[in-house]
Amino acid sequence: MADDKDRAEALLPAFHLDKILNHDQAGRRVSLLGHIHTQPAVVVLERAPFPNAIPYLSMVPTTLQWLKNLGANDVYHWYLASSGPGTNEPHPDLKINLFYPATEKHIAKYSAQKVHVVHESPQVYREHIRPFMERQRGNGRLKWMHNIIDGIAETQDVIYRTPVGQNDTEGFVLLPDLNWDRKTLENLHLLGLVERNDIWSVRDLKKKHIGWLRDMKTKISTATLRTYPGLEEDQLKLYVHYQPTYYHLHVHVVHAALEAGTSQAVGKAIGLENIISQLETMAGDDEAGMDLVTLTYTVGEASDLWKEVLEPIGKLNSGPQAPAA
Repeated sequence: MADDKDRAEALLPAFHLDKILNHDQAGRRVSLLGHIHTQPAVVVLERAPFPNAIPYLSMVPTTLQWLKNLGANDVYHWYLASSGPGTNEPHPDLKINLFYPATEKHIAKYSAQKVHVVHESPQVYREHIRPFMERQRGNGRLKWMHNIIDGIAETQDVIYRTPVGQNDTEGFVLLPDLNWDRKTLENLHLLGLVERNDIWSVRDLKKKHIGWLRDMKTKISTATLRTYPGLEEDQLKLYVHYQPTYYHLHVHVVHAALEAGTSQAVGKAIGLENIISQLETMAGDDEAGMDLVTLTYTVGEASDLWKEVLEPIGKLNSGPQAPAA
């Protein structure tokens, strides 16, 4: 048994790389083709999960061998870092986001918690969710977005923007999302922020906005393809979140090969083209919109939305979910 283990452990050091077969799982796994002695061999390298050990994790931020800031805006800071030996040309193995000073909302968002499925009817939206959204838009929570829209922060990162103030009902800004490392094209993640303040979420979109949405979708796709040669239009996914973290309409743009994590999951992401199609086929005049439909999404128990609105509604109706109208 010991001899078999020794022989197995001797194989990897003898591996000689011929070519890369694939790079997937958001860059965390790579498949390599090579040979060991005279025989072909495939090696799959995958980063192991972080250990759940406080002594180790407490040392990580203070023992980084290389650190590069990619940007900063309000309380948000993002970096590439290397935890391995320093070199003249380091290969970052960590993408780090720092929220400082962190709020209770940041802590809740990134905490482990139970998740519930909610069916939000037009009545529940109108009577409970809309007032909650209005409260959440205060206290400077949208400052980082307005910094970008007003040209105060991240100006060097902007990929495309409509002329500032020329038409603030149709204007938007396109730039990399803080969760993208700005290097791995298959992990592409951009963010389109609309200039107008009257559209807080998908709920505010109406039939009268169809032309604007289509024009924005075209401009976003064109700017993305021009900025990142080699991409094709059918490799882009455009979607919005409901419920979003921030109540100011913004469009996510990702590569079709990006691993579909929570951000793209059912119960979180709604395709922009699907929204446009639903509005086009919806009965009613130009004022008919997404506030008239039931939307299903997931929400965590640590969120303010759950604690302040949905849980109390559920208790009143003897169930964990928002009632149907």
